[in-house]
Amino acid sequence: MLLKNKHFRNVKRLIGQAVGDFNLIEDGDRIAVAVSGGKDSYALLHILDQLRRRAPVKFELIAVNVDAGFPDYRKDVLEDYLRACGFQVHMEATNCLQIIEEKRRPGSSYCAFCARLRRGVLYTVADRLGCNKIALGHHLDDFIETLLLNQFYAGKLAAMSPKLLADNKRHTVIRPLVYVEESDIIKLAHQNEFPVIDCGCPMMGQEDQKRERMKRLLTELHKENRYLKSSMLRALSNVCPRHLLDREVVRLKEIDEQELR
Repeated sequence: MLLKNKHFRNVKRLIGQAVGDFNLIEDGDRIAVAVSGGKDSYALLHILDQLRRRAPVKFELIAVNVDAGFPDYRKDVLEDYLRACGFQVHMEATNCLQIIEEKRRPGSSYCAFCARLRRGVLYTVADRLGCNKIALGHHLDDFIETLLLNQFYAGKLAAMSPKLLADNKRHTVIRPLVYVEESDIIKLAHQNEFPVIDCGCPMMGQEDQKRERMKRLLTELHKENRYLKSSMLRALSNVCPRHLLDREVVRLKEIDEQELR
């Protein structure tokens, strides 16, 4: 399936730029693309597939869905669409819902626990399918919101990485949508009539209120400065450690200065 609308070329260009800037895809890669049925993963899968067709290197894509077990999750809609588009598809059923209900600590985040479980399943499936990379659909807004959440609530300067070696040292997680704003993905999904479905989670809309506050803050600031998001993204690659309060950085700076004397 070829995507055809005025937003497609721009999104494709930005994904291609990210792939080049961070060397996200290499010859011989076998990539598990995590697809949930949301707009972001649909856009990512479609455009990576179109890039694959003309890429100077050979790589494979496998659409991988992890079903947490929520009864209202319409995974049949997702699977039918992906197979109709001709993608290689793997649907993984899990008992994540049962584990969440039995093991989640009272007061802890339902969504965060579920995400950790599904991520672990994704690594296991990637091993089974022989995939060395896992592509996730986090976009530019996700990167900035995570940066603000960490600053406001966790007391650290951290966001996401476009390319990260997993803790198991066997998989590399890539995020090719790093340069793409959510608004462009929304337009792309709408004009191509992606069959968007939600995860069926009973807690939907009841959690992640802090992230929603970050979204609203960015929306308000963006009205005043339409370059705000791109500026904040550039800041993530233009770090000035000497002008921060990291004591380890200060200690290393002092050592360097002593060695120069």
